Amino acid sequence: MRILQTINKVPGGLMVVPMFIGMVINTFFPHLLKIGGFTEALSGAGYPTILGMYLFTVGTKMTLNTAPRMLKRGFGILFVKVGVATLFALLVAKLFGGEIWGLSTLAILVAMSDTNGGLFMALTSAMGDKEDAGTYVPQSIETGPFLTMVILVGAGLADIPWWSMVAVIAPIAAGAILGNLDDDIREFFGSREPLIVPFMGFTLGQTINLGNVVQGGIAGIGLGLFVLVVTGFVCIVADKLLGGRGIAGAAASSTAGNSTAVPKAVALADPTYMAIAPIATVQVTASFVVTALLTPMLTAWMYRRVHGKAASEGAQGEKLAAPRPATEPA
Repeated sequence: MRILQTINKVPGGLMVVPMFIGMVINTFFPHLLKIGGFTEALSGAGYPTILGMYLFTVGTKMTLNTAPRMLKRGFGILFVKVGVATLFALLVAKLFGGEIWGLSTLAILVAMSDTNGGLFMALTSAMGDKEDAGTYVPQSIETGPFLTMVILVGAGLADIPWWSMVAVIAPIAAGAILGNLDDDIREFFGSREPLIVPFMGFTLGQTINLGNVVQGGIAGIGLGLFVLVVTGFVCIVADKLLGGRGIAGAAASSTAGNSTAVPKAVALADPTYMAIAPIATVQVTASFVVTALLTPMLTAWMYRRVHGKAASEGAQGEKLAAPRPATEPA
């Protein structure tokens, strides 16, 4: 049986499929795994531990040895993506009471502010250049719940103790320090990130009831389209203004798979978000799937646009440079 190959055909399958299985069990058989011991440790009760492991492995992949041009473009894309996410989240919070069209401030902020790193690297490696791929290094700051928490606290939208925020960033910081000190550590833990993902998806699913999926699914699809259009536009513009061709900007128009874990992490730090975290998780997951399908199309369109323009300019240049035929004598 080719179970793994079948799962990998689903966008983000290693995360999405186990999470769906976990949701089914939690919805229809909520006490199935609550029998204590190691079995219950692999249910929703073990989610914080697995998330901590994941954050550490992600941290080991954050490198500091990058060229200034990559850093400039990467931070530029990061700034506009997070900035526009914060702007829309604040508008919804202040003008619409924290919800619009079934989408909460938390879901909008999380979905818009975190880029799918694996998808970004794959797209820029295939259609961009080394500099395009390297711009993800500063963008990796988006990874995990810490930046979301900083924005929520700074905007006055959440009351999260600073020690809770330190507790979130500590695994990432530890991984980043060790990964930069030793390439072998970065390779060892970074290459094993996919092993943790299905366990994280399953335990996260164990905290979600499928009844919330019905309530949040359609709005989540709309959220994914919104993320693609809005963040895609601002990231492409920022990339071009900073010397890029727009390909890296287009590749940053997605929602990260790991961002599906952020609403629950925020709720653990600030219980006032506990009621909306399950619906926000479903909506962010829908946004993740939608952008996983459409971001490659946007990036391919940008790639064709860039190379089509270059080919046109090249042909025009050759035409202008071609010698004119000599005038025949009368």
